[in-house]
Amino acid sequence: MTVMTAEQIEHFLDDVFPQRMGRIERVGEMTATLRLTIGNEHLRPGPRVSGPTMMGFADVALYVAILAQIGPEAMAVTSDLNCHFLRAASGEHDIVAHAKLIKLGRRLAVGEVQIFSVSDDTKPVAHITASYALPDSPTGQPPR
Repeated sequence: MTVMTAEQIEHFLDDVFPQRMGRIERVGEMTATLRLTIGNEHLRPGPRVSGPTMMGFADVALYVAILAQIGPEAMAVTSDLNCHFLRAASGEHDIVAHAKLIKLGRRLAVGEVQIFSVSDDTKPVAHITASYALPDSPTGQPPR
């Protein structure tokens, strides 16, 4: 069960992380989907979507999935991120990130993200795994 809606998370992020990339399309049980409209600042020669853009976008997507489960927590921070670039993403199309939490514990969250170009939503352009350090909860209980 989620504790924050996509709209609530957007408002929270406007306050604590206004420079984030993308917009939330939906959140669900241990999941989030975001879309990024590609602009010149996201491109490398080719024009292709740059690696740093995809990694940062994936990081935001997983953070959103975590917030949907634990509520507004600014200090849930990335502790590890690993990215596999699978194919080039055209700079002419938006990209979409599908984030899924694999583990959500009291102090650690682990998840994965698949990024797709909207020009071909059947083959991912990147696969990212990441872990997040979660701050102590006031009750000492796991989130949820």
